[in-house]
Amino acid sequence: MTKADIVAKISEKLGIEKGDVQATVETFMSEVKASLEGGDNVYLRGFGSFIIKKRAEKTGRNISKNTTIKIPAHNIPAFKPAKVFVESIKANVEVK
Repeated sequence: MTKADIVAKISEKLGIEKGDVQATVETFMSEVKASLEGGDNVYLRGFGSFIIKKRAEKTGRNISKNTTIKIPAHNIPAFKPAKVFVESIKANVEVK
């Protein structure tokens, strides 16, 4: 499912113009991104959390030059689904 599919489904279910739904979805995503960039996690009860994970410094390899490189410590965005969400997926989605 793409962002356009999400916008179309919300528009259809709520009877709101696609342009308005598109603006709402874009604003939601930009607010989540801004919050994470500001160092704050975003918690959506019953859905999940957008969090910042810290990655420790590690040693990597440049295989083309056969050299060792240091990868500095850094932060990455991550999503952690709520238990209710995980249980719903487990119960309703068939294992392939």
